[in-house]
Amino acid sequence: MLYENKKVIVCGMARSGISAAKLLASVGADVTLQDMKPMDVLIKLHDIEAYKKAGIKIFAGANPDDIIDSFDYAVLSPGVPCDLPFIKKAESSGVKVISEVELAYRLTECPVCAITGTNGKTTTTTLTGMLLNKKYKNTAVVGNIGVAYSEKVKSLKADDFVCAEISSFQLETSDTFRPHIAAVLNITPDHLNRHKTMDNYVSVKEKIFMKQNKDDFTILNKNDEYCVKMADKTKGKVFFFSSAEKLDEGIYLDEDNIHIKWNGLDEDVINIHELRILGTHNYENVMAAIACAVCAGVDMESIREVLKEFNGVEHRIEYCGTFDGVDYYNDSKGTNPDASIRAVLAMRKPIVLIGGGYDKDSSYDEWVKLFDGRVKKLILIGATAGKIAECCDRYGFKDYEFADTFKKCIEKCKASAEEGDCVLLSPACASWGMFEDYEQRGRMFKEMVAQ
Repeated sequence: MLYENKKVIVCGMARSGISAAKLLASVGADVTLQDMKPMDVLIKLHDIEAYKKAGIKIFAGANPDDIIDSFDYAVLSPGVPCDLPFIKKAESSGVKVISEVELAYRLTECPVCAITGTNGKTTTTTLTGMLLNKKYKNTAVVGNIGVAYSEKVKSLKADDFVCAEISSFQLETSDTFRPHIAAVLNITPDHLNRHKTMDNYVSVKEKIFMKQNKDDFTILNKNDEYCVKMADKTKGKVFFFSSAEKLDEGIYLDEDNIHIKWNGLDEDVINIHELRILGTHNYENVMAAIACAVCAGVDMESIREVLKEFNGVEHRIEYCGTFDGVDYYNDSKGTNPDASIRAVLAMRKPIVLIGGGYDKDSSYDEWVKLFDGRVKKLILIGATAGKIAECCDRYGFKDYEFADTFKKCIEKCKASAEEGDCVLLSPACASWGMFEDYEQRGRMFKEMVAQ
């Protein structure tokens, strides 16, 4: 076995780290789980005794700077930055540094469909998983979507399929990762506090297809300049999708119909008014998912059946109800300006918008430029509230207020919204600081709206 009797340290005791450690222990590795939290905190969060019974050691309260060179492998959870001193020491000492996704992939026998991009990954991965499941009954939908890839590896056989949402953090330390189908949905500035430059960010995203060969497929957005340039870098068969132009080969939006011209197919797949999800960005997500399914051999009748049933995903322009004539939408997964731009453009009514949160060094100019004629009131929360307000001032948008708690924010939204308006939580920022993650932020929003 690849990892049998190998000494492996797994860094980070969140969902993917725990799953990676359990997988490694099950294949005979000598596993140590490391986390910066002290042991007394970890004991409250984890069943430490159960890990120990599985043969997993715990290294708590510090980075493994002094012991890292004693391992064969270091497996990084996505939240662990790659520029920490102990990782540099590991690499210089001959310790192989890989991601949890890379680890799981090396132990996977079946084909993989991997989806990345700045925005739309969760919607596209969820839909693609449903489509693949029509042909491959044991399709594992994993990755950044919330289920660790490592958690599903032991249940997979050669004739199954993996559908994985892959983030840039997971790609950074990938090595042999070669999905049979790779999709890049779009590229806009994000996570620059970690990747530093757009060139670095794009290069990391490109790793999703860099190991592909002529028997594989690379699905790319024809309307994204970064994606178009990627077409020359992959060895896989390029399958373009477009919401803005008809294609000689690929899948595209033809007025209100999604049309495919590919490998003998030349037909309308579905009318957009038959879909239950809103916005051009979602039509792009649908096209990418269809492309993945077609490349995996799913028949068109099954594809249409799933598309008509698909309700979208939680926290992504999720309809939460109508109260006093006001529609409420939870787009908590709008964690950067580009994602929030898409949500704003999808709304068909005047918007009371909730914005702000953790600062990822994003620029809010293009987002704020859209407000005139669309956003009637902006309620600002979190660390970026002042920065966004300054941006609003630059463009003459004055209809904003600050809220120092989320409860007050919702109260201000209710007071500002009138019958025929909509309230949209699409903060253009990460949730950290006020919330554990965007999911908690979205759930709290829904709970407060329901109350």
